[in-house]
Amino acid sequence: MLELRNVSKKVGNSLHIDGVSMQLEKGTVNVLLGPTLSGKTSLMRLMAGLDRPTSGQILLDGKDVVGVPVQKRNVAMVYQQFINYPAMTVYENIASPMRVAGVDKSKIDARVQKAAALMKLTPYLDRTPLNLSGGQQQRTALARALVKDAELVLLDEPLANLDYKLREELRVELPKIFAETGAIFVYATTEPHEALLLGGKTATLHEGRVTQFDRTIDVYNAPSDLLTAQTFSDPPMNMVPVTKTGDAFVVEQSRLRVPAHLGGLADGAYTLGVRPHHLSLRPPEGEALTIACRVSTTEITGSESFIHLESAHAPMVALLHGVHRIGIGDQIPAYIAGRDVFIFDAGEKLVSSPASAGQM
Repeated sequence: MLELRNVSKKVGNSLHIDGVSMQLEKGTVNVLLGPTLSGKTSLMRLMAGLDRPTSGQILLDGKDVVGVPVQKRNVAMVYQQFINYPAMTVYENIASPMRVAGVDKSKIDARVQKAAALMKLTPYLDRTPLNLSGGQQQRTALARALVKDAELVLLDEPLANLDYKLREELRVELPKIFAETGAIFVYATTEPHEALLLGGKTATLHEGRVTQFDRTIDVYNAPSDLLTAQTFSDPPMNMVPVTKTGDAFVVEQSRLRVPAHLGGLADGAYTLGVRPHHLSLRPPEGEALTIACRVSTTEITGSESFIHLESAHAPMVALLHGVHRIGIGDQIPAYIAGRDVFIFDAGEKLVSSPASAGQM
């Protein structure tokens, strides 16, 4: 088990990691999810031993490893910006950590061939990295990490430089690979849907602080606070300030009945959250809040349309399936169905989610 106890890292006057405590079990996949500069790479470097924390403890199997150099740890790490040995062939790049560890030659060849086939590198095993595309070089670095048989495997956005088709294939294959080993896998990504595909557990990060760490599906279904909810939604979750008065949440001239399981909720200010794919531009079945909006721009991807809206409260985004041509500047209502809302209190803590209300 890898355990972080109240780990912080300062660089000058800047706090890069802020009081992180986590326990990562052997044989598990652990996703670090957050936007650029949220602290994912900094946290991984501390786990690997490349950097030393300013305060706190990092324990591996109960032993404090702060100060133990990375060369003396059984760790593999792959960055988004790949690193390969330019004078070695692809085969030798992949085999290098096993040769250093003294692995039998026959086992080395079997592992290299298996990793090369998975990464679609078999035709390129005799080439040097300079004769590969950027995506092929990244796959070489990833294959080398997977064959190392490390206790701790750190993957820092490893698929970001690959083409779409291969990226989607590897997102499906990687959890199978993870399941075959007893290693601790830590996978950093900015993409919520990648975290959901990988499963395991997810830690959401914001400005160097872990806002929640739990089973991935539980963090998605019941984010502990508003920050976590926005992190685990792409585009970010839409937020609407409302006032609870009696048995209803009120915004503008619209009312939404308070769910029965929240009958004792105090009157006052709350925030309702709804993910973009649940923000409707047509009246849904059942009760819904209605928000007056103006279309600011439309993005059409082919299979989906992102409708960006301006309201009196905050910018909002509706994610619609198919092609929808809506004129910029059009005044249209947006609808939030009661069954889809997340409710946060004045302290931005989760009060209720569709899962807790029995809607998921």
